[in-house]
Amino acid sequence: MIQIKNSTKEDIEEIFRLYKIATDFQKTRFTVHWPEFERGLVESEIDEKRQWKLEIDGKIACIWATTFQDPQIWEARNVDPAVYIHRIATNPDFRGQNLVAEIVSWAKVYAAENGKEFIRMDTVGDNTKLIAYYGKCGFEYLGPLKLKNTEGLPAHYDNATVSLFEIKLK
Repeated sequence: MIQIKNSTKEDIEEIFRLYKIATDFQKTRFTVHWPEFERGLVESEIDEKRQWKLEIDGKIACIWATTFQDPQIWEARNVDPAVYIHRIATNPDFRGQNLVAEIVSWAKVYAAENGKEFIRMDTVGDNTKLIAYYGKCGFEYLGPLKLKNTEGLPAHYDNATVSLFEIKLK
């Protein structure tokens, strides 16, 4: 049985375990990879009910974070009413189960409940397989964007070009 709910402080060790697994995988394939995220960032997301988990039969299969503002990445488009999804990390025990499609189904409801018209994501670099996968999950690929102001963003955004994705709901 699949359940999506907010992560809790009790999930922090598992969240960081999944980030480490994802980062280690990224290091084998790409030059840009996630940095070690600050514990305070994740704790704040949990407190603000912006850190999520997808559980299958009571086990965390996947995690991600959301926000309603992302001005440094989305620049002028940030004025659009959108939910932004960040840092999807999948438990290796559940890879290949199309969990991003589950997140998209959930995000459509979550966005509508919060008066949002877009679901948006970004990924650093030009990962053609990931771009194709997100397309299969319903995202439109909007192309690359060279970031101008990355102050305060996690280190992998420094001097980065990101690929932008969105689903328009209305």
